[in-house]
Amino acid sequence: MKLTNTPERYGAIAQLFHWIVVVLIITQFWLALTAEGQPLAQKASTLILHKSIGMTVFALAVLRLAWRVVNPVPPVPATAPRWQQLGAHASHIALYSLILITPLLGWLMSSARGFTVSWFHLITLPDLVQKNEASYKLLVTSHEVAAWTLFGVAVLHVAAALKHHFFDRDNVLRRMLP
Repeated sequence: MKLTNTPERYGAIAQLFHWIVVVLIITQFWLALTAEGQPLAQKASTLILHKSIGMTVFALAVLRLAWRVVNPVPPVPATAPRWQQLGAHASHIALYSLILITPLLGWLMSSARGFTVSWFHLITLPDLVQKNEASYKLLVTSHEVAAWTLFGVAVLHVAAALKHHFFDRDNVLRRMLP
């Protein structure tokens, strides 16, 4: 398999970015949802891991976008109707935006609460804003809305890929698989 993309399929590097981010985002939802019912000490530990993974997702998204700029992606099949081509483009913009915005909102939220964000206890990241309860409450809501919007757009993305595979019987899904 080639490392770079071709007009027919994604290369190994793009696939690696894609599938690692998918696994990490699923992990993020699981961590956030399980933290809710945990005792305080365990919840804090879970959320520290959640923050570290969130910063990893953010960094991988930046690298993935940089890779995409220098390594064009395969086009949507020309046989797809124009609305599907536009929908694919819009959903990718939404996915990338939300994959960047959601962890950034989480970082802002932690800063506004006065909680530091570190990356696996190796690097302590600077606070982005001063501690402020009103900002914290707004950022909690914003982070949750962004996360659930990301979930919704991801579900549409998966549904579209499965539609292409099982109904259109084209190569859209296969070109992202090893």
